[in-house]
Amino acid sequence: MAEHAVNGLMQETMEKIRSMVDVNTIIGDPIVTQDGTTLIPISKVTFGFGSGGSDFKSKNSGDDAPLCFGGGGGAGVSITPVAFLIVNGADARILPVNMPAETSTDRLIEMIPGAINGIQNFVSGRRGKKADNAETEQPDDAPDCAPAEE
Repeated sequence: MAEHAVNGLMQETMEKIRSMVDVNTIIGDPIVTQDGTTLIPISKVTFGFGSGGSDFKSKNSGDDAPLCFGGGGGAGVSITPVAFLIVNGADARILPVNMPAETSTDRLIEMIPGAINGIQNFVSGRRGKKADNAETEQPDDAPDCAPAEE
């Protein structure tokens, strides 16, 4: 039995996927920093493919003519960064890449560290201003130049 044309179509689609996705796509090339730390990117690769076809009779062919084949195939690949493997001397750790928040609660939780940093910066800034004001404070007998509130 001869090989059907759809087999060739599927093989060609799979070959194209293999050429797009290899182990270097999942585990990226190492990046070495000036201090000797090595960063290795790790990604999640998702792919899918579909192909299909049909045998049909041509309008102009006779009853004993071989059937015609029509088919097509397609593939898609999604590459998402997941983490970095950080190697520094004998120490190795994984630094995950944050995924985008899916719910309002997730977004709120993500905002908490930034809000705390903002509050800390505000408070430390106010303390710095009080220290500056204490050094430049006017004596009690100096006239008050601030406009009166109504």
